[in-house]
Amino acid sequence: PPDARDAAQTRARSAPAPLTDVARLCVCDLLVAQCDTNCCCDPDCSPEDFSLFTTCSVPVVTGDSHLCSQKAAVYSLDVEANPPERIFKLIDQVNPSIFCIHATNYEQALYLKSPEMPTPENFDELLHKFGSAAFSADPQGWNMDTEAPNPPEANETHRYEYGVPIQTEDAFLRLPSPVVSSWCSDANPAGFLVNQATKCIRSVSVEKCDSIPALNMLFYTNSSILAFVLQVNVSVQSIVVQSLNGMRTLLEGNDVLRLPVILGELCSNVVLGVSYHITYTDTGEITEAAAAFVLGAFTKEALSVQQSFQISFTQGNTEPVPLSGNPGYVVGLPVRAGVRPREYPFPAGFVSGRHQLSLVAGTARDCLAAQAARAPVLFGYNAVSGCHLRITAAMECQPVAQTLLDVLKGQSFPEYVASFGNSRAQDVLDWVPITHHVISEQRISTTLQSSCQIPVSLGIEVKWTKYGSLVNPQARIVNVTATVTTTTLRQLPSGRERIIPVTSSVVFTDISAPAEPGYKAWPTINIKLPFDFFYPFV
Repeated sequence: PPDARDAAQTRARSAPAPLTDVARLCVCDLLVAQCDTNCCCDPDCSPEDFSLFTTCSVPVVTGDSHLCSQKAAVYSLDVEANPPERIFKLIDQVNPSIFCIHATNYEQALYLKSPEMPTPENFDELLHKFGSAAFSADPQGWNMDTEAPNPPEANETHRYEYGVPIQTEDAFLRLPSPVVSSWCSDANPAGFLVNQATKCIRSVSVEKCDSIPALNMLFYTNSSILAFVLQVNVSVQSIVVQSLNGMRTLLEGNDVLRLPVILGELCSNVVLGVSYHITYTDTGEITEAAAAFVLGAFTKEALSVQQSFQISFTQGNTEPVPLSGNPGYVVGLPVRAGVRPREYPFPAGFVSGRHQLSLVAGTARDCLAAQAARAPVLFGYNAVSGCHLRITAAMECQPVAQTLLDVLKGQSFPEYVASFGNSRAQDVLDWVPITHHVISEQRISTTLQSSCQIPVSLGIEVKWTKYGSLVNPQARIVNVTATVTTTTLRQLPSGRERIIPVTSSVVFTDISAPAEPGYKAWPTINIKLPFDFFYPFV
């Protein structure tokens, strides 16, 4: 009947209210019906559990960080109380940013809408509605029935976001870490894209070494990681055996698992270290997982062993690129530079030995010998270096000029400089082109035989500014200028020689500093909004 159909559609469009109460939110509550260690917002924790905490792993819980004003749940521990107690406060937090959202009035953005799945009954209706090249996006036509059963593959899509625990068949990818004291706890999950390195102590005994799961390689490889649709097995990348005196040997075969073995008063093939390496795509899908093991042994006198764990991530189909900051530059790290190949619309090959912003290494040496010795330009460090070139009457000017230019600039001088320490190659607007200038020094000589211009100095000026919040400003490069100074080389008489000093320098200028008294300039604001600031609006 029409009335029953309208009522069903009304129920389908209704959805449960989103959870926005920060007092009920808890991002560190990972274990079901169990108290998570140092998770002060975990509702499963009792006052007795809080008395054993050493700190609150998540001291502040907030909602959308883009809001101008919102509630914040603050957790802390009163260690002076006996026993220690958890302290909970609900405060009003104000966003200091000049760009903030006053109110979230777009309710559809607060829901994850389940699409209506095709069935024999509704197939013709869906084909008529969505089968053309364009269709209506009217929210009244959306099906938001959250109680409708999802297809089997709906819950198998595991595209991870930063910090989300990596799921396995049984629980999470384990990365043991010390809790309270230095003893190992296996309840610490590995977070996606969170590089970690931990060390902890585990209690052992020779009699039980083959029955302690954490000493066995299978404990770290027998659970498959939940990826997009398929499951990714943890493969063994390498096995290193460490002797009792600390000497390490790399085994050739990695296809055979080495299980703990009791040999009299000695237990061997014990896991002393695990290094995970995860490969992922740009959409957050895990494609490969490998583990490198360090196996060792201990005697019956040993009551404990130290284990080390590490996890790193690499995006597939890309070359690992070292960063010089995140996002702003860090003083002392290399300035990232590169070139733009003709077949690409963005810079590529940056931060490599071939395309790098560098200077002549050292001073007071022969320029011809110093041509291959380069020193990278480090952010924030003003530097001066140089060499000497001995000119004789037998030398020709043009080859000398090209040699000096290669000495000053290097074999492959970059065309662009990254404005941030973590700028990606495909982000075209994050790359600053290098501006080139040539200054000629005029020298007068009474005997003019033949002459040409040779470069004698290279001066690089890097202008940068403080970007972002005043509380934590980030260094951003806004302009780079390379100035080559040339001089006139006169033909020397036969038997005469001349020594020419060649210098290269780099100067970093902070243009965000306040102007001096009497200096007039138009005020500027350098703002870069987050890529998802206006979400869900376009």
